[in-house]
Amino acid sequence: MPLTLDEANLVVAGALEKAVELGIRVSIAVCDAGGRLIAFSRMDGSSWAGIRGSMGKAIASSGFRRPSGDLAQMADSSIFRSVFEEENGRVIATKGAVPAFRDGFIVGACGVGGGTGDQDEECARAAVLKLGLTVTA
Repeated sequence: MPLTLDEANLVVAGALEKAVELGIRVSIAVCDAGGRLIAFSRMDGSSWAGIRGSMGKAIASSGFRRPSGDLAQMADSSIFRSVFEEENGRVIATKGAVPAFRDGFIVGACGVGGGTGDQDEECARAAVLKLGLTVTA
C-alpha cells in the first residue's frame, strides 16, 4: 500500500515535533516511492536553503532506498550521476533523509533540511519510526 497523504502529513508532524525538541528550524519533505512530493512544511524562521535541501535528500533516499547520507560516497559514480542528470539536479546526496518501508517495500522517504546533517536525519528517522514504518527493508 502506498504512503497516503494522511500518513505523509503525520510524518511531517513527527519531524516538526523532533525539530522543536532539538531547538532547530527546518523544512520537511515527504515523497512517495518514486521520489515525488506528497507533503511539505517549512517552519517559521527556517532557512530558504532547507526547502530544496529537504526535497533533494528525500528524492535521493527514496530512489536509492537508503539514508541520503549513505549516498555521499556514491555521488561520483556513473549511476548516481545519471540519476542526478535525469532528475535535473534535484537529487542531493547528503545526510538528512531516510527511506520509509512498509512490510519490506519502499513507500517513500522523509527529508529534512535546516539543521546539521545529523539533526536533520534524526528528525526524519524519528518521524518515519513514529508512524510505525521502518527505515530498512
